[in-house]
Amino acid sequence: QRRVYRTTTHVPQELGQIMDSETFEKSRLYQLDKSTFSFWSGLYSEVEGTMILLCGGIPFLWNLSGQIAGRAGFGPEYEIVQSLVFLLLATLFSAVTGLPWSLYNTFVIEEKHGFNQQTLGFFFKDAIKKFIVTQCILLPVTSLLLYIIKIGGDYFFIYAWLFTLVVSLVLVTIYADYIAPLFDKFIPLPEGELKQQIETMAKSIDFPLTKVYVVEGSKRSSHSNAYFYGFFKNKRIVLFDTLLEDYSALNKEPAEGEDGENEETKSKTKNKKQGCKNEEVLAVLGHELGHWKLGHTVKNIIISQMNSFLCFFLFAVLIGRKELFAAFGFYDTQPTLIGLMIIFQFIFSPYNEVLSFCLTVLSRRFEFQADAFAKELGKAKDLYSALIKLNKDNLGFPVSDWIFSMWHYSHPPLLERLQALKDAKQE
Repeated sequence: QRRVYRTTTHVPQELGQIMDSETFEKSRLYQLDKSTFSFWSGLYSEVEGTMILLCGGIPFLWNLSGQIAGRAGFGPEYEIVQSLVFLLLATLFSAVTGLPWSLYNTFVIEEKHGFNQQTLGFFFKDAIKKFIVTQCILLPVTSLLLYIIKIGGDYFFIYAWLFTLVVSLVLVTIYADYIAPLFDKFIPLPEGELKQQIETMAKSIDFPLTKVYVVEGSKRSSHSNAYFYGFFKNKRIVLFDTLLEDYSALNKEPAEGEDGENEETKSKTKNKKQGCKNEEVLAVLGHELGHWKLGHTVKNIIISQMNSFLCFFLFAVLIGRKELFAAFGFYDTQPTLIGLMIIFQFIFSPYNEVLSFCLTVLSRRFEFQADAFAKELGKAKDLYSALIKLNKDNLGFPVSDWIFSMWHYSHPPLLERLQALKDAKQE
């Protein structure tokens, strides 16, 4: 794929009608920089993980956690307390070692190619807030999971699976209402033509829409997105302001006397308007609602939970194998949290790669089906133009190596999606 980025310097003939040479070159250089970053950050991650294993980093951190818990009055019998200290230290280590890579990605690569909208102060405030919120969720959930495994008896894996199922459903339900607003501002989509059209389209397919929000994604990035969430008769749609041509802050000129920058966000001028027109936004939403109408969301949840149950069952089979713990430096103890880490992170690694590929194949199939659904709603022409605009706004490179694409792309390549829409567009 890197060879494709380096050598495809001119717009291929089949792309001539949908992409100008300037945008093509920008997207090529952006994806080449991202590819280089991905290679080096991935290599670092592999080296770091290997060194931790070879140098006994996991048992060292476990013993250190025991010492810290002991000083607080919790002896070895308080395994769950020691596990939570271990988890806190491990996530803190991961956050610190990952910080330089995140800074480089945000303030060098994304900044260079015009996507970053954050100041350094906003970045660090955001990172600290994310860490705190993550711990507030991770530590209580982990402690309850470990307790269930401890008292669950022979069938603990069933109770552990049911617990994680409930937690995942609760988090999906509350995320956009209570967690996401901690990081971004959500405002109701103002009354007007777009809102009326969204409500009309939702009603036409019996989508139980209750609210439509616009999120100020432009505070951190000029990338665009849209999604829906909620269960049963309480569905909400969220649109990034960068998706909406009429609402994107990146399209607005700074008011006279303003320098265009405050403490949290940097306003950057753009030569071309970003985002989609109302008809194109409706087409994108038609695609997203197609995922709901065709049952893709439910199917993904079912597949995820079947996989989760299988993993907990295999965990129950393997957790008693002392040689697994010994291989990672735990000769005298078999802590439950360490068992979870060894089995889920290392033993299941090859299986997870195969599963990931299968889910990628399925995701691409779902994307074609959702496009076809939008086509049936009469949105083929607008979705066609929206996909081209979104590809330009996000600097997606439309040429890919087929093996790389097959393994990594959860969405079909742009040309394949456009070709599937082309006949209907012409009609």
